[in-house]
Amino acid sequence: MNPFSVFLLLLIVVPVVEIYFLIQVGGIIGAFPTVVLILLTAVLGAYLFRLQGLATLQRIQASLSRAEVPAVEMVEGAMLLVSGALLLTPGFLTDIIGFLCLVPSLRYRFARSILQSSLMGQASFQQDGPFQQDSREDALDGDIIEGEFKREDETDVTKKTTKPPKL
Repeated sequence: MNPFSVFLLLLIVVPVVEIYFLIQVGGIIGAFPTVVLILLTAVLGAYLFRLQGLATLQRIQASLSRAEVPAVEMVEGAMLLVSGALLLTPGFLTDIIGFLCLVPSLRYRFARSILQSSLMGQASFQQDGPFQQDSREDALDGDIIEGEFKREDETDVTKKTTKPPKL
């Protein structure tokens, strides 16, 4: 199933499920307490989203200052954005999923599993940092000399005169 079909299915199913739960809860506790509960979860979710977002931003800055790629933190930041949107959406199902994304240990595990599954075929996921020596670098025995070059046609090479390099 392609991602567009999944998104379309979620766009149809989630509101129907949310309306069902709102009607059921409203029938049990009443309409006004249901509306207050929805508003309370939105306010609490926005507050927790702000706290978790700032903590994640600080971890990203700390990783960058240690010259590490903040891959897990970036995935966690994306999850926080999704959780914020879910918490501001009225409904109980979206609130439950949004609050689960705000739990740091669950969010960290989920972010790690996303990264490991996406990097499975490319390279092994390492937490140590991006600037580790590669096995190809170990094979080099000499110094690396940086420079520039320009490819010239064979006809241009015969016409070119040699000039001494400028120091």
